[in-house]
Amino acid sequence: MTQLEMARQGTMSAQMLAVAEREGLPPEAIRQGLAEGTIVVPANPGHAGLIPCGIGKGLSTKVNANVGTSADYGTLDTELAKVRVSLEYKADAVMDLSTGGDIAAIRRAILADCTLPIGTVPIYQAGIQALDRRGSMVEMTAADLFDVIEEHARDGVDFMTVHCGVTQRALARLRTQTRLTNVVSRGGAFLIGWMLHQGKENPLYEQYDRLLHLATRYDFTLSLGDGMRPGSLADATDACQIEELLTLGELVDRARVAGVQVMVEGPGHVPLDQVVANVQLEKRICKGAPFYVLGPLVADIGAGYDHITAAIGGAIAAAAGADFLCYVTPSEHLSLPDLNDVKEGIIGTRLAAHAADIVKGVKGAAEWDRKMSVARRNLDWEAQVGLSLDPARARAVHGRFATKGETCSMCGPYCAMALVEKYLGIAAPRCVV
Repeated sequence: MTQLEMARQGTMSAQMLAVAEREGLPPEAIRQGLAEGTIVVPANPGHAGLIPCGIGKGLSTKVNANVGTSADYGTLDTELAKVRVSLEYKADAVMDLSTGGDIAAIRRAILADCTLPIGTVPIYQAGIQALDRRGSMVEMTAADLFDVIEEHARDGVDFMTVHCGVTQRALARLRTQTRLTNVVSRGGAFLIGWMLHQGKENPLYEQYDRLLHLATRYDFTLSLGDGMRPGSLADATDACQIEELLTLGELVDRARVAGVQVMVEGPGHVPLDQVVANVQLEKRICKGAPFYVLGPLVADIGAGYDHITAAIGGAIAAAAGADFLCYVTPSEHLSLPDLNDVKEGIIGTRLAAHAADIVKGVKGAAEWDRKMSVARRNLDWEAQVGLSLDPARARAVHGRFATKGETCSMCGPYCAMALVEKYLGIAAPRCVV
């Protein structure tokens, strides 16, 4: 049985118990959320060594890190190094988006090397294989695509992005809609090219029951992709995006009936004042399905700094109810990320997730900040380092300039907290890291 089917029958799986322990919640809360579809636990039984992770209502906001080669750069070694950085800086999941080299070998090595839930986008491999074997991506067959999906499932992939909402109806919207950046989803573009060439409906939509059968058989989670997501602020919350979202809402219902776990992917570029509305729309239309957002990026001018642009939008989205933040790195829109980009992307996104968790009342979130504040009041630099997201960087920055006392080099003997502590004569609280 799938995790969803077990939850509905009242069975408490080992994965549910592990998530409950991690979140500090009663196991019954996890089981009930799974049964309702407001929580997913991506856990393919074929992923050996997986440490389960829960995503959804009432849980801490999760962070995904993307890795993977491109046609121009990247090897198995470079991507495994990114996986190790993702583990070190505490991403909650990793997606392999490889489009270059031996895609299958890279995926299998990542699955063997990583204890986090692993996601993929099977249309990439299916389209590239069609290009290699038939001379064009648009010569891919529906059987080719479903064969690749089953291959990923057999390998142990825990969740898959499938662009089921890129339908002929959505394509008709795109034809009449004046969009500034048209389609920026790579998987969406692959399918649109195929649909235009073949004159057929998207097989992921037309043969959705076939997809559900595979998801039931292998118990992987569907991540319904946003192929019509806006790639610029000008295109946010337009008819194309909403058309796709309405379709995804219908597909969420069908997945739940089939006993398949499902989450929904959300927009990329969204103005600050539309972020909350986008979250509310998804939650309403998709009946509380966990929401997985890229950013959202709240400005288009952040080239080289889009991890900041995305962290701003991500914090607002997560505070409004988004459950899963896909990181954005400084190299977004510019190049394949390197190891430092991966690190910066994870840390920026974790800050956004944590800021939202404080607002959501997630257990332990506010206490972490309280401990840091106590350490700052005590001028306890080691405690501050230990409580930071990047202890090595915190220690290096503090030690950058020599100081004459216990304070940092910013204020020196004129440190506000040290002065007031001295004059008030109030004992500082203890900080236990």
